[in-house]
Amino acid sequence: MEYIVSARKYRPLTFDSVVGQESLTATLRNSVQSNKLAHAYLFCGPRGVGKTTCARIFAKVINCENLTASGDACGECESCKAFAEQRSFNIFELDAASNNGVEHIKTLMDQTRIPPQVGKYKVFIIDEVHMLTTAAFNAFLKTLEEPPSYVVFILATTEKHKLLPTIISRCQIYDFERMTVPNIVNHLKKIADKEGITYEEEALNIIAEKADGGMRDALSVFDQVASYCQGNITREKVIADLNVLDSENYFKIIDLSLANNVTDIMLILDENISKGFDGGQMVNGLASHLRNIMMAKDPRTVNMIQVSQRQKEQFIAQAQKCSTAFIFKALKILNNCDVNYRQSSNKRLLVELTLIEVAQITQPEEPGSGRRPTALKTLFNKIKKAAAQRQATSAPTTPSISNPSNNVTQPAAKSPADNKQVSATATATASETKQESKKALNIPNFSKTGSGFSLKSLSEKTNIQTKVEEDDVVVTTVNRFTEEHLLNEWLSMCNRMALLPKHAALSARLRNLTPTITEHPQIELVFSNSLLMEEVNDIRRKIENTMRERLKNKDITFTLRLAKPEEIKKILSPRERYEDIIAKNSTIKKLFEDWRMTIV
Repeated sequence: MEYIVSARKYRPLTFDSVVGQESLTATLRNSVQSNKLAHAYLFCGPRGVGKTTCARIFAKVINCENLTASGDACGECESCKAFAEQRSFNIFELDAASNNGVEHIKTLMDQTRIPPQVGKYKVFIIDEVHMLTTAAFNAFLKTLEEPPSYVVFILATTEKHKLLPTIISRCQIYDFERMTVPNIVNHLKKIADKEGITYEEEALNIIAEKADGGMRDALSVFDQVASYCQGNITREKVIADLNVLDSENYFKIIDLSLANNVTDIMLILDENISKGFDGGQMVNGLASHLRNIMMAKDPRTVNMIQVSQRQKEQFIAQAQKCSTAFIFKALKILNNCDVNYRQSSNKRLLVELTLIEVAQITQPEEPGSGRRPTALKTLFNKIKKAAAQRQATSAPTTPSISNPSNNVTQPAAKSPADNKQVSATATATASETKQESKKALNIPNFSKTGSGFSLKSLSEKTNIQTKVEEDDVVVTTVNRFTEEHLLNEWLSMCNRMALLPKHAALSARLRNLTPTITEHPQIELVFSNSLLMEEVNDIRRKIENTMRERLKNKDITFTLRLAKPEEIKKILSPRERYEDIIAKNSTIKKLFEDWRMTIV
């Protein structure tokens, strides 16, 4: 007996036997029963979901002479027998992938002129219609819009977006959905029972996931696995035959990540890579696994996990161990790895670093490490609190004198020199207090500059805004700067302003200005026109704050003024610049004469 693959042997012959497209088949059946047939249908959707199958069933039903009460073909009339024996002259199938030219469409149009000899309609099924050329589409348009009353067109495609809008507008559109994993598993169970094949439900679930929503793909994989397993389909054999990553790997990796066990995670990764699996495949699989865990945390979304019942219980159990914050951070890390995977020159290292990062999400912080902004902020609060307590307990008493007239005690008067001495003493005492507090708390001494990291750079990286005050950890300094340093920071500021659309034009004009130091740290800007000066004056405060920060001098101020007539430089033409140059350098003049160059 000739062997027939399951995709052909168990191809649906009635609307009831079509899997996963109940709403579409009900609509087609109702249109037949109510005798409201359109002249053109467009069936679109992914591969292997039943587009061509439904087209054939529909063509058979509308030509049946004795429809059943449920709206299906009787299978006994001459039209049904001719269809079953593949000798029907009323149903034509055209593969547009190989017959996509104008001549093929013209031949098909000639067939539409001949009415059916048996049955009511001539049905033309054009598969992969998006492969037709533009000329073929244009030749098809008129007939598609106004065909003879006995002609029905059924167009099938996997890529609807490639069709001309004029084609789509002439058809009734039916969008076929992907098969769900439970639908595929149930259908495979029926076929396995008919074939006398024993199976494990988890094994069929793996086949359904491998099919990615296509029933034809699922049946092809089922035939392959059935041959390998020799009538007994088990989970282990399916994994070995299809060479798919076992989902147990992902359950282990998540458990190890919660335990911060990086070593065992690296061993699992190495084992799977040695089996031929790609690192990117593991990252994507782990991201899908985490998505299922996220769905399993809420009873309302747990049904969105399309796995076997045993695995669903595993996901629910693991979801109880994982916090929502862990899931979100891990998904973000894995997504970043997936985005950067193709561009990476060392893909395995990228995957390893990603898994290490996932395994460290729940790792507790080390005190005083500064690993996270919250730890650093806590340290600063401790410093300030300890310093305040120290000053409160050791504050010096100020000598006072009594006023005998009103019995009010007043502090003794001090000379200006004494005030300076007291201020210096208080500053030194506060500094010593802060240093002693840091030592008492075992806190490292953070410097603003030097070999260690600076609070300013750390705040820029972690978006922590460090407040600069006299009694805080960092005190604003007053540094001297040179004209060269000023010009460099000025140009740097202009370059940053150019990135902002609203300041792009202004930044170009500011580059032509040269700030000068009049009396340190006073800076002067000279303008050739008042409009530009007014525009700069509106943002002068922002410019001052920027330069104070970049030049580390809190006393910087800007003065703006219009240039005097003698200060405005004349804009020279090319000829005038040439004359100015040769007046200063006779060698240039001789070079121009030797090469016979002229200035236009």
